[in-house]
Amino acid sequence: MPSDLEKAEAVRAAMPAEGLFAEKDWLVSPEPFPLDAATVSELEKLGHRLNAFIRACNDLYHLSAQGRQPRWISEYLDRGKPRELIEFARAKIFRDAVPQVIRPDLILTDNGFTIAELDSVPGGIGVTAWLNQTYAKLGADVIGGADGMIEGFRSIFPEGDILVSREAATYRPEMEWLARARNAERGTRSEEAATSVTDAESFSVPSSALQAPRSIYRFFELFDLPNLASSPSLMESALRGEVRITPPIKPWMEEKLWLALFWMRPLREFWRRALRENHFLALQKSIPYSWIVDPTPLPQHAVIPKLDIHDWRELGEFSQKQRALILKISGYSELAWGSRAVFLGQDMPHAEWRAVIDRALHDFESHPYLLQEFHKGK
Repeated sequence: MPSDLEKAEAVRAAMPAEGLFAEKDWLVSPEPFPLDAATVSELEKLGHRLNAFIRACNDLYHLSAQGRQPRWISEYLDRGKPRELIEFARAKIFRDAVPQVIRPDLILTDNGFTIAELDSVPGGIGVTAWLNQTYAKLGADVIGGADGMIEGFRSIFPEGDILVSREAATYRPEMEWLARARNAERGTRSEEAATSVTDAESFSVPSSALQAPRSIYRFFELFDLPNLASSPSLMESALRGEVRITPPIKPWMEEKLWLALFWMRPLREFWRRALRENHFLALQKSIPYSWIVDPTPLPQHAVIPKLDIHDWRELGEFSQKQRALILKISGYSELAWGSRAVFLGQDMPHAEWRAVIDRALHDFESHPYLLQEFHKGK
């Protein structure tokens, strides 16, 4: 039986020479993080629930854009996006396309887990696959098995190009490891059948795509599109059906505002019908109560639910204990990923907290912000 030190050394030795995150390193554990049976059971159900949720989000957006649901839904989600991008994303050919890999950012609390965010362009696919393989070889019983992540990625992306932008370069090593593992598992030898990692800035659609659609895995955020010289030809090829892009180029799918829309009273019956009652109630336990920080004045008799305030600026006067709240930018911004522009009210002096609230109100038209209840990890 190897000692903990020997296990940790084995994990370190298994690390690829180029690492998994560019210019990053971490401490290693001799064993994976243990989870009880009840938590594992809930995690195994969560994928199906969230798949239903993102499909319902996509349907709700289109219904709103068509006027069959309130227009304010799509108006919230379209804020700050270029008109031409919105028109492209609404094309009929993409109507039902949704992200094929989603990562809920989970916080394990005393009452189960809470979903802080839902990322449809997630980092961590490669590193999770590597961790599962590595710890399985040490005899650990990992969720999904040694090759679960690789098999899952292969099932939705059999072959094609993984496009990584400079903005997302931190994650390129893990995606290169994933492509190598994916190709080795399949025994791929021909260039046509291989999965390859390519610079998004210099990518050009292969001529073979004219005979059969080429699969593209997009590993960059949509705010980065204007920085990519390849984006016009890539988008035109997608409209012609020459390439299939996942996650789809749909800016509304990358907004954190969905977690607030889930809690809005006027949409309750939509979510109940779209998700089914059991999934709706289960997600209510996992999605923290959230608000869109909308500066639109309220009627004099109204208050913001649960906060019991009439104006968002009253939030700036909350005591430290009352400020168990997270304020974050919603999406389509270089600040909307990597924990940037995320503010925990309890950790900030009053003056700074008031300043970020003012910023959120000021930026509403171009970059809406989301406010969430904070749940402390156990």
